[in-house]
Amino acid sequence: MPLAKTFNSISLQALAGLVCLSACCGLVAVAHAEGVKTIDVVAFFTAQKEAGTTGMARKTMVVDVRPAKPGEVIVTFIKGQGKETQSPPAVEGDMVVRNRCEETGNEEILVSAEKFAPRYEGPVGDGFAPGWQTYRPRGKMMGYFTVGESVGAFQFVAPWGEMMQARPGDAIVQDPENANDTYRVAEAAFKCTYEVVEAAK
Repeated sequence: MPLAKTFNSISLQALAGLVCLSACCGLVAVAHAEGVKTIDVVAFFTAQKEAGTTGMARKTMVVDVRPAKPGEVIVTFIKGQGKETQSPPAVEGDMVVRNRCEETGNEEILVSAEKFAPRYEGPVGDGFAPGWQTYRPRGKMMGYFTVGESVGAFQFVAPWGEMMQARPGDAIVQDPENANDTYRVAEAAFKCTYEVVEAAK
């Protein structure tokens, strides 16, 4: 993969303090002084797919949901790890989704109105607290691969425009119908909330 493609979103001034690294499957990354790599996650997923290491999974665990308040920003925290990412300001129709996974601290994410209806159905019951309701995932099939130890931790720009961090053991999930919809699911959250249909290699 050409270096220019990886670096096109990074200023020349910033490049002066960066070191180019290579990892598995053709991954080209940029390492900041503190050692955190920034990658093109869509290109990385494509390389994994071409190498035959991806699998298929679907979200099956019920979730708690409430309407988002316009302008609200949802910060996603993973228990024992800290901040994973944050959302852009919510707009009318967006929903706050709370995973039911004690291992991760029942993290919350913001789901846009456009994506919520195709991915969740309900309500199917009361939520964990007043103002919340239970919804069931529709079981949309998603591609995924597991981040290997050889790759190490990295960060990337998530589909909502914010940085997202990934660690070895995490799943990188992609909508087969939209390659740009590629994001991280923490290892514990993936085990809690997803059913593997075809295991990644």
